Amino acid sequence: MPNPTADPPASEREPTTPDEVDLQSVEPDSFGPSGDGDPGFMELPVVENTNKNKRGGRPEWLRVPLPQGESYNEVRETVEDHDLHTVCESANCPNMGECWSRGTATFMILGNVCTRSCGFCAVKTGRPDDGLDWDEPRRVAEAADKMDLDHAVITSVNRDEREDGGAPIFAEVIERIHDLGATCEVLTPDFRGMREPCETVFEAEPDIFNHNVETVPSLYRRVRPQADYERSLKVLQWAKDAGLRTKSGIMVGLGETKEEVLDIMDDFVEIGLDVMTIGQYMQPTEHHLPVEEWVEPEVFDWYKQVGEEKGIEHVESSPLTRSSYHAEEHV
Repeated sequence: MPNPTADPPASEREPTTPDEVDLQSVEPDSFGPSGDGDPGFMELPVVENTNKNKRGGRPEWLRVPLPQGESYNEVRETVEDHDLHTVCESANCPNMGECWSRGTATFMILGNVCTRSCGFCAVKTGRPDDGLDWDEPRRVAEAADKMDLDHAVITSVNRDEREDGGAPIFAEVIERIHDLGATCEVLTPDFRGMREPCETVFEAEPDIFNHNVETVPSLYRRVRPQADYERSLKVLQWAKDAGLRTKSGIMVGLGETKEEVLDIMDDFVEIGLDVMTIGQYMQPTEHHLPVEEWVEPEVFDWYKQVGEEKGIEHVESSPLTRSSYHAEEHV
């Protein structure tokens, strides 16, 4: 029997407004005095690393060469000269050396401080500086032009303190990238499920609209405490309804089951998703969630086969796959 006091699913809830967003929304349980002289204590969550995830303990198939080469140095110089951020650096992406050596990069707009505190992400958490950097679209386009990109990937931090979520900056960057004759993929936040900022991005007509669900629903409270799986699906459905090519991805190795991954595939098929990415979660620092499982490469191959058999047009699945890995092939 349904619980009448339970929260309704995200699809039935009114979207939050900026003044309702609590940047410290995940609190440990507090306990009062015990009656035996103990003044009370705060119980802190204990996360057991069942995989003995120590630095240097990664399997051989996850070892990548150090970034180097002329193209890599040119990309770094271009990013620094234009005062830009890349998610490659901020999220410690293992493919940075490969992608930058090919002359490609994923630009991260709206600053480098995120209003959310996901347990897997290396991007800084806090309250960003007020306002938006309206010169940022110009600098991104100039950098993309200097790098002679045929395809640019644009992502961002969450800006939950803003009513527009930073969507106008996304839209202007898309337009400027298109003016260069290049295609553009955006990897956006969920904009708190607010329709208006989503529409701002849709109307700029990115070639691919990407929004990651990141993990299976059962792990959301631990992995994405300020997000909602159903809300993310809703944003992807809106993008599809707007006629856009859609994309989403997950990490594995956080404690999910294979059956849960297949359930996500079914949800993606239902909303008409075009591209799915699946990659191995890797703990960026000792302060982040531990790796529960190093998923074998053969399992990634199986996920690709099953996902495409289910009806997803393209599944990019490998231990080193990240959202923008081989992104130019997904247009």
